[in-house]
Amino acid sequence: MPELPEVETTRRGLEPWVTGRTLKATRTYQRSLRWPIQAPESLNGATINGLYRRGKYLLFDLDLGIGNSGTLIVHLGMSGSLRVLPLDTPRLKHDHFDLHVDGPRIAGGSDQGSLIRLNDPRRFGCVLYQSGADAEVHPLLAHLGVEPLGNEFSGEYLFQRSRHRKLAVKNFIMDGKIVVGVGNIYAAESLFLAGIRPIVPAGKVSRQAYADLSDRIQSVLSNAIRQGGTTLRDFVGSDGKPGYFQQSLYVYGREGQPCRVCMTRLKGITIGARSSVYCPNCQRRSGFQPPKLDVAG
Repeated sequence: MPELPEVETTRRGLEPWVTGRTLKATRTYQRSLRWPIQAPESLNGATINGLYRRGKYLLFDLDLGIGNSGTLIVHLGMSGSLRVLPLDTPRLKHDHFDLHVDGPRIAGGSDQGSLIRLNDPRRFGCVLYQSGADAEVHPLLAHLGVEPLGNEFSGEYLFQRSRHRKLAVKNFIMDGKIVVGVGNIYAAESLFLAGIRPIVPAGKVSRQAYADLSDRIQSVLSNAIRQGGTTLRDFVGSDGKPGYFQQSLYVYGREGQPCRVCMTRLKGITIGARSSVYCPNCQRRSGFQPPKLDVAG
């Protein structure tokens, strides 16, 4: 599933192709995704003020004129991607929705703009519309937690929200009502780099450990974004290229293999129906010297 770095990579790739452009038309090929696609004809002619991300959702901020505004909310589901393509690109089997925007000609295309095309083989994604200036009143966005790369996120925030919580710390940091976008891959990697076992109750993790963990979450996500996300199965960015963060993984998907730091065999466990991998030696907190990574900047 595309996680926060994959979605942010997509946003950054699409941003110069949509910001300030006119949405000339939309076209729906397959309406039945996770929910029926919502793309009213009234959106045609709107100006795209910007493209933003909230958690794993992409938000197309639209100016509809005469004081009207709205937001097109897109989620990539488990296997979706948004690509920038020439207008005359033939539709493939799993292409479900197009945005036709004006602007600069993409290589090999016409001078009438380009397509932003949603491809989603499993059809768990969504394209929904929220009228008005505040997209976060939408039920999918209204109860989301803080952004892990935002100013509200810190070790102190995690420490305070975790008090008296018995669930595993890995599930705690993956809870979208606490912090958005820390999926299974990046939670596992961040916990490893902070030297914390994923099964430890969230309420038992110390203030200092949460300070370290928040730094590691930010650095892991930032590094993944810089490398274009993680290629698992079929994720590609807006330019069709895969991400390369998978080459840097320390524990995720490496059960039974030697730890890259201490060579201890990595162990796999199940936490809340999700598989997790950890190093029984490094993730003991005391005395662990994690590899050096840049903190998000």
